Amino acid sequence: MNPLRTKLDSLLLQTELDVSEQQRQQLVGYVELLNKWNKAYNLTSVRKPEDMLVKHILDSIVVSPLLNEQRYIDVGTGPGLPGIPLAIMKPDCEFFLLDSLGKRIRFIKQVLHELKITNVTTVQNRVEEFQPEEKFDAVLSRAFASMTDMVEWCRHLPKPETGKFFALKGQYSEQEVAELPDWCSVIDFKALKVPELEGERHLVTLADKGL
Repeated sequence: MNPLRTKLDSLLLQTELDVSEQQRQQLVGYVELLNKWNKAYNLTSVRKPEDMLVKHILDSIVVSPLLNEQRYIDVGTGPGLPGIPLAIMKPDCEFFLLDSLGKRIRFIKQVLHELKITNVTTVQNRVEEFQPEEKFDAVLSRAFASMTDMVEWCRHLPKPETGKFFALKGQYSEQEVAELPDWCSVIDFKALKVPELEGERHLVTLADKGL
């Protein structure tokens, strides 16, 4: 068996995630493509495919059971994180992956084509300039500068009254929370356990205080 698949299976055994055969194949396929393109395009600082499984795949999909919305936008998605792993895990949901860099969007389009992922739309734009025809149930972000930047730059993207922001963070920072703009507040935060990953991980849920 493919050593990456063996590694993925062993990591998943340390979680309570329910991942089908097809999903496992797609997650491994994504890592293989990321590794292949990374040599020329420098898409991620993580060089080893085995490390990508932990730092990119598991780090993204551990939040999937906590996400109950239908229509998501992943802002500053880079090479498709966490958007592509989450789209694989949640095939009935709709994901928009936004990044300003053409090489990243080209890579994502290739992934969608090769892995036959049909629930992802790519957007090459700056987040503050993107005006969607329809607003989103949730804004996702994994490697954004700060929660304040995320909510300020993306305030126009979630649906009014019901939309949320999901920030995938390392440590939960009271300092960052204190610096949030007056209109925004943290409505939930959960510690996450990512197998074989050092350091803390949290999912922080934010919303407009008008909710």
